[in-house]
Amino acid sequence: MASLLRGEEMCLAQLFLQSGSAYDCISELGELGLAEFRDLNPTVNAFQRKYVNEIKKCEEMERILGYLLREIKKADISLPETDVNPAAPLPKHVMTIMEQLQRLEMELGEVTRNKEKLQRNLLELTEYTHMLRITRNFVQRNAEREPLQVQYEEFPFLEKDTLMDYSSMQRLGAKLGFISGLIQRVKIEAFERMLWRVCKGYTILSYAEVEEYLEDPDTGEPTKSVVFLISYWGDQIGQKVKKICDCYHCHLYPYPSNNEERDDVVEGLRTRIQDLKTVLHRTEDYLRQVLIKASESVYIWVVQVKKMKAIYYVLNLCSFDVTNKCLIAEVWCPVSDIPALRRALEDGSRKSGATVPSFVNRIPTTDTPPTLIRTNKFTSGFQNIVDSYGVGSYREVNPAPFTIITFPFLFAVMFGDLGHGILMALFAFWMVLYENHRKFKNTRNEILNTFFEGRYIILMMGLFSIYTGLIYNDCFSKSLNIFGSGWSVLPMFKGKWNNSVLCKNCQLTLDPHTPGVFKGPYPLGIDPIWNLATNRLTFLNSYKMKMSVIFGVIHMSFGVILSTYNHLYFRKKYNLYLVFIPELVFMLSLFGYLVFMIFYKWLAFSSVDAPSILIHFINMFIMQDDSSLKPLYPGQNGLQIFLVIIAVLSVPVLLLGKPIYLYWLKNGSHRLVMYRGYERVRRSSDEDLCLMRAHDMEEGSSHSDLSTSEDHHSEEVSFDFAEEILHQSIHTIEYCLGCISNTASYLRLWALSLAHAQLSEVLWAMVMRIGLRMDTKLGVVVLVPLFGLFAVLTVSILLVMEGLSAFLHALRLHWVEFQNKFYSGTGVKFCPFSFSLLPSCFEQDGLL
Repeated sequence: MASLLRGEEMCLAQLFLQSGSAYDCISELGELGLAEFRDLNPTVNAFQRKYVNEIKKCEEMERILGYLLREIKKADISLPETDVNPAAPLPKHVMTIMEQLQRLEMELGEVTRNKEKLQRNLLELTEYTHMLRITRNFVQRNAEREPLQVQYEEFPFLEKDTLMDYSSMQRLGAKLGFISGLIQRVKIEAFERMLWRVCKGYTILSYAEVEEYLEDPDTGEPTKSVVFLISYWGDQIGQKVKKICDCYHCHLYPYPSNNEERDDVVEGLRTRIQDLKTVLHRTEDYLRQVLIKASESVYIWVVQVKKMKAIYYVLNLCSFDVTNKCLIAEVWCPVSDIPALRRALEDGSRKSGATVPSFVNRIPTTDTPPTLIRTNKFTSGFQNIVDSYGVGSYREVNPAPFTIITFPFLFAVMFGDLGHGILMALFAFWMVLYENHRKFKNTRNEILNTFFEGRYIILMMGLFSIYTGLIYNDCFSKSLNIFGSGWSVLPMFKGKWNNSVLCKNCQLTLDPHTPGVFKGPYPLGIDPIWNLATNRLTFLNSYKMKMSVIFGVIHMSFGVILSTYNHLYFRKKYNLYLVFIPELVFMLSLFGYLVFMIFYKWLAFSSVDAPSILIHFINMFIMQDDSSLKPLYPGQNGLQIFLVIIAVLSVPVLLLGKPIYLYWLKNGSHRLVMYRGYERVRRSSDEDLCLMRAHDMEEGSSHSDLSTSEDHHSEEVSFDFAEEILHQSIHTIEYCLGCISNTASYLRLWALSLAHAQLSEVLWAMVMRIGLRMDTKLGVVVLVPLFGLFAVLTVSILLVMEGLSAFLHALRLHWVEFQNKFYSGTGVKFCPFSFSLLPSCFEQDGLL
């Protein structure tokens, strides 16, 4: 809990790694994830570092593995579902893995090329078969319909009843030629227009569509093709036709001169196609066997290469000593993990068989360490909410422990509905039960992954919504009458509210001013009788508005109180008197008094003589004593004037107190030095540093002795009074105006709660009430689809949309209204070198 509240104490350590054992030591650290490495070669280009060749080998292996994974995925072969976490391979085994991958790539590439070549040949033979079959139909149809119509139109000296083939036309010197082939269906119209325009009508185009889909050799997708036959006259026209066919990527095939040649070609094609299918089937079987064998080891290879590449990348961050026999690395590490870091170096040295062990040494530094807050699967979601606003500064109070309760509670205040809360809690509980399922862990759906990462947040929001739904007595816009209503009407008003009046009026106004109507308070939540009253919304408006103000003032005051933990931890006690107390006095004198008036009105007045606290609060600011307005209590005006004066006087204290005090310290010690370091120096107050600095100057001690000591290792920054005044002025204006705007911002709790309740009521009235008002027979038939519609609209609108809206508003209340009172969020997150945190290019590409 201490780590979650404030973060781990960090230190800067120096690792001395022997060259022979550096690889194994970094591998051990990567498995544990204890240290964040710093780059000791910031001026060296990435291509000029020592281990750049090893990284290139890893990238080459990644390229081969990517090729293997794509082929495995293309063949629809599933990778073995295993959680094996192999260690990084030793450097002497790298060449073995490289040779295996290269041999597998070469074999797979050769088989794939042969398969593609066979498929292309099979496609060509299939297309040639379709072309011969369809063009033969062209000739037979033309011969049966009008023999030699084309030849007679081109050569009028021929007899119409003369049957002539291509060879006889050549003997007459006609030079009639044919070009046949296949073209994609989408191109045939443009192809036909181009032939007509270029060839001036000296061509005849006949075409027909192939019934089955043929595979496109370039894209591999099935496409529709068209068989065409072009008859042309003259060699020049023939050359133009061939060029046009090339432009449209037509697949041209020889056109037989007569039927005998056509039959011989068709018979030969049939035999070749059968042989190609047999060879192609055997090739695919062999290719699948190779891929199945590769899939058994590809996951292990991917993990090993990823780890190996990460190790060499870290080694490039290290620097060599003067003897080039030892690598020096600097890491940020939690102080509590230093023993584990030493053991990891010892294990790495022992595995490598090094004679000289590697060791670690803590070093002082002036740099601010990164922030490490340890979380588990429950607290990580709430910590992510805080980190989205900003990573906490080193060792400052972390809002996440308090957000675990306040965030789902404020959400539930806006979303309070028993039924909706149960649905949300059940959905989250289902995700919690299956949180270890592989499908959820490796999902590529961003929306589902977002819900899964926040499953515990959704669970808490659902449970708190159940609680607030009971308080509001609201379940799908209906009230639950569990304990019986606390209102009694008929016995007290037999003359005015008799049975006839109640039967004729479906809704009645509940008047709490009338004595004897109210029997007693409802045991839990709001009395269900309010669900029948026409003044229900007026009652809930007043109730939820006051409740929002109370929660807002308490929440903001709690944030101001949390700032004391930072002041005390960093030993800045003057902030308690000059910052914290003025802030709290300003807040409580004005808005704390407003909360007091709300509770006082509830406890001291009845509904008959209840005054308006809004008018009293306005008169408090203008300091006006309205004689026509009854006071809440004796001496109210004097107390309100006193509170306003105290609030006004706290502003100049907040504005000038801290700068003047620090200026006074500067004059008292001749020179004030502010220390912004980490660890123990942050536990020392500015007064102590100033007094120590003045004492050292009197004794003639050097500045470096103070700045390099273990207890006061820090960075010196001279005090600037003008800068401090400017900073404090901005803080004062922001806080004072923020108290007003932030208090008003909490009224969103009231607005969204009423909006959610009204939407739920409208949905019930427009959907379910239609089926419930019908007679029994028809109502049963209609109620089933209406309930389905009601369920869909409830989930999509009231749960998803309204839930997201309430979530965002609760997020705003924590980021702006709560956290800005004590949380700066200007730190840097601790990012340790851990194999589990390293992204994989194969995971990003969806190959794993």
